[in-house]
Amino acid sequence: MNFKNKVIYQIYPKSFYDSNGDGIGDLRGIIQKIAYLKKLNIDMIWFNPFFVSPQHDNGYDIADYYNIDPIFGTMADFEDLVAALKTIHVDIMLDMVLNHVSTEHEWFQKALAGDAHYQKYFYIREPKSNGDLPNNWTSKFGGPAWAPFGDTGKYYLHLYDPSQADLDWHNPEVRQALYQVINFWHAKGVKGFRFDVINVTGKDESLTDAPAGTASKFMYTDTPIVQNYLKEMNAQSYGKDPDSITVGEMSSTTIANSIAYTKPENHELTMVFSFHHLKVDYQNGEKWSRMPFDFQKLKQILNDWQVGMTKGGGWNALFWNNHDQPIALNRFGDTGKYREKAAEMLATTSHLLRGTPYIYQGEEIGMINPHYQSIADYVDVESKNAYQRLLNKGASPAAAFAIIQAKSRDNSRTPMHWDATKNAGFTTGTPWLKPTDQQQINVQKELAEGEIFNYYQKLIHLRKTQPIISEGNYEPLDLTHPQVFAYQRTWQNQHLIVVNNFYGQATTFALPRDFQHLTCQTLISNYARQIQQTENNLSLAPYESLALLFTIN
Repeated sequence: MNFKNKVIYQIYPKSFYDSNGDGIGDLRGIIQKIAYLKKLNIDMIWFNPFFVSPQHDNGYDIADYYNIDPIFGTMADFEDLVAALKTIHVDIMLDMVLNHVSTEHEWFQKALAGDAHYQKYFYIREPKSNGDLPNNWTSKFGGPAWAPFGDTGKYYLHLYDPSQADLDWHNPEVRQALYQVINFWHAKGVKGFRFDVINVTGKDESLTDAPAGTASKFMYTDTPIVQNYLKEMNAQSYGKDPDSITVGEMSSTTIANSIAYTKPENHELTMVFSFHHLKVDYQNGEKWSRMPFDFQKLKQILNDWQVGMTKGGGWNALFWNNHDQPIALNRFGDTGKYREKAAEMLATTSHLLRGTPYIYQGEEIGMINPHYQSIADYVDVESKNAYQRLLNKGASPAAAFAIIQAKSRDNSRTPMHWDATKNAGFTTGTPWLKPTDQQQINVQKELAEGEIFNYYQKLIHLRKTQPIISEGNYEPLDLTHPQVFAYQRTWQNQHLIVVNNFYGQATTFALPRDFQHLTCQTLISNYARQIQQTENNLSLAPYESLALLFTIN
């Protein structure tokens, strides 16, 4: 399968469409929106987990890998979904959460009941001789990474929520059990797999303390053994299918490691998600803070990954949005006067880079962060914990709330806006999370009179029809420009110059000398401009994107 000319759409099932009025999106709801998905012309859909789960972390705490959680439907519904998507030539990518299981999973329950066999599936440790926790690691969700293991006096490791017990990948039986899960879903017709936080599976068996003053994540992230695990997993599951597509979610990873994860000859993964570009509005590296994004840093990170992965033969997953991030339009664009142009500019920047683009539901109609009035409007455990921590550190309720409004994961989890009605056409019941702004921004209105959805269709069409986009190399252009991120893609005798104005003020961009006073083809412009002959400079309107194709014999 040629993953280079594919475009992947992400559906957060809980928030896509509710078919039965219980306020929660479901598999039948997705089937009912097949016509919409066909219109967008994507190739594969990544679904967030819909397996059996107590939902402490929105389904990333899996209690049964082999069954659909009743809130989302049944296995028959899933099989119908596979068949319905097949009719529009769309494949399925499932989210595999293999670093940890819910503490309600039978493996953990058997371990708790004293089964020594299943206790070896987890990191269960005695406290230190002085009674301290087994080590000083902190959970990604705040607090220590250890919780009491029943009433045994021992503790189990959880890098995330206490309801998510880390699996011990050193145990070959654990790995075999997880590969069986992948093979089960592949046999159901699943062609794609997204592996959640897969690069934290390589924890050292000794679980030593992090040195004083350093973050504990460096003790267990991107360790060399992860490469071995991925090679083994590839050989024993998806790697047997030449048409499979895989993506690893890589926490705090490096370019060098990501090249190794994705180089075809290594037989590990197809591509990786890295998140460094989405941390450029973190003050001093702290997520729960507010600051304008650092544009020069954003460009440098995007460029470093493009150059590094191109040179090393690795492959990027390209994205601005997902279920764990506030909406990019609020962070890097404009949600007011230039909402449409900014949405199109961000899409152009990402889709024309070297890599496989991902679209998160609602992005294609320009959805924005919800306008919530109170912390009670939020559901996300991470956000509620962060709000409390901010208050404990002395922030005023107003200042703490403003940070949650900007950074909460619930920003991207609000129900898809299908129409302008009270519940945004998402449900006839009470939605699990409140929609806002659906009067101005919704699918019905966008398809009738909007421009963002059509623009996405054009970008998707270009990737499928222009080999320079799917196959070409990448080079930066003038990274020092205060408003513009520009780059060049090259393939055979073609050159594609992509110029993106990230601000609401007009500007000019000096073309490289080799591309001045040449004939060109305007592949796409979000202001519908047609440039056939270049000057020395390009004038750019607020949030304008331009892609100019040159053929030089």
